[in-house]
Amino acid sequence: MSDSWYNEAQPHETRRRFLQKLGQAGAATMLGAAPRAMGSSKIEHPAPTADSCILLWMAGGMAAAETFDPKAYLPYEVGTPVEKIISTFPKIDTAVDNIKISEGLENIAGVMDRASLIRSHIQQDLGSILHSRHQYHWHTGYVPPQTVAAPHIGAWISKVLGPRNDVMPAFINIGQRLEGIGESEELKAFTTGGFFGSEFGPMNLPYPEQASHAVQPPEGMSADRFAKRYNALQELLKNSPKSEQLSDYHQESMLRSLDNAHRLLGSRQREAFDLGKEKKEVFDDYNTGRFGQGCLLARRLVENGARFVEVTTEYVPFLHWDTHENGHSTYKRMKQEIDRPIARLIKDLEERGLLERTLVIVASEFSRDMMIEGVPGSTAKDQSRAKTDIIKEMKHYGLHRHFTGGSSVLMFGGGMKKGQLYGSTADERPCLANTNPVTIEDLHATIFTAMGISPKTEFSIENRPFYATRDGKGKAVMDLFA
Repeated sequence: MSDSWYNEAQPHETRRRFLQKLGQAGAATMLGAAPRAMGSSKIEHPAPTADSCILLWMAGGMAAAETFDPKAYLPYEVGTPVEKIISTFPKIDTAVDNIKISEGLENIAGVMDRASLIRSHIQQDLGSILHSRHQYHWHTGYVPPQTVAAPHIGAWISKVLGPRNDVMPAFINIGQRLEGIGESEELKAFTTGGFFGSEFGPMNLPYPEQASHAVQPPEGMSADRFAKRYNALQELLKNSPKSEQLSDYHQESMLRSLDNAHRLLGSRQREAFDLGKEKKEVFDDYNTGRFGQGCLLARRLVENGARFVEVTTEYVPFLHWDTHENGHSTYKRMKQEIDRPIARLIKDLEERGLLERTLVIVASEFSRDMMIEGVPGSTAKDQSRAKTDIIKEMKHYGLHRHFTGGSSVLMFGGGMKKGQLYGSTADERPCLANTNPVTIEDLHATIFTAMGISPKTEFSIENRPFYATRDGKGKAVMDLFA
């Protein structure tokens, strides 16, 4: 589908049309027939190197030059030309001699000998750059809008591999509110099972400290009364007239989803959702806020059989990593939120003998730059709120523009090499990936391959093939594997 309608419209029009297209795709999917696996007898799935995957999502566009790919550092000084600033934090040593990362990530620096660091991840320049559009692309592997609702990568893993534990949801999403924030409808568009149906979509836990509430009857309701209500709801759905909004397949998928949730409520695994079960000193070490608590919850869930868990710093426009001004000050805060929990998660998984079979990924939808929106030559509108030629005050100091030409991805465990640096970006602006570029398709292929899924896996939906990686062309970066 052409993106010309998108590139030519005004920003408010592009968002409205984007939602319309996504809504149409979702409606068409819900009325469609069941997806059908194709060519399964011909596809050779690789031997898995991981059983579980934890995606640590730095929502909002984490600048590589301020985190895992630091460049020349200039301290804050009024009068400094903006064009000279590439990094606003100095480099620090890590546990690997040839890898330096940014100040403020000292705990992660201490576990870099367990990681493969990709510095050459690239994204498509999608014209007018909307976070929701790029996040949809990253999470599904497909550029929106599509004529069907594309499944989240977690839904693919849930559908193809199934649960590790029959009572534990295979796909769990932690830390992202889907109500009451800006662009919530756009976020809902990819935080789903897509055409696979509700049973393969995520269990959403926006507040990790309240996760235990999601796996118990509502306050004041006895277990018996809850069970009766659940049975009544099942019967209502089974015996209701054919829905004009759901196909038979999707109605049955919803029923299976309800059944899975009900079984969890009666299982011992529901204790994994209760952070109060952790020792206070462990909880306190993780507890830098919702993201840190989410990392602890992810560890507990994987220990109890979760297949795919995403933990996000949460996307809210102009907050967290979405730094259109006050970049340096915001990054100082964000590093304090992520540094200790990520390092502790890696160490805890390692100590429990889980890291080798758990793939942990740290990623974001794109990077940021001080001068360039998108990539050189892009027609994308400059969205910085701190436009100036020289630094006049602290809000100008930091990287404020979206940059798709080179970002960083960390990968721990799950069969990846340890202490490896893969790819690079130019040291001078524009800091484009200049060795071993890794596209979203190839990164997804690498993740799927680690999980034992062929990147060419396909399903028929609306009588056309739909692949795990776009057109089945994603190629795993085998140099990353041990």
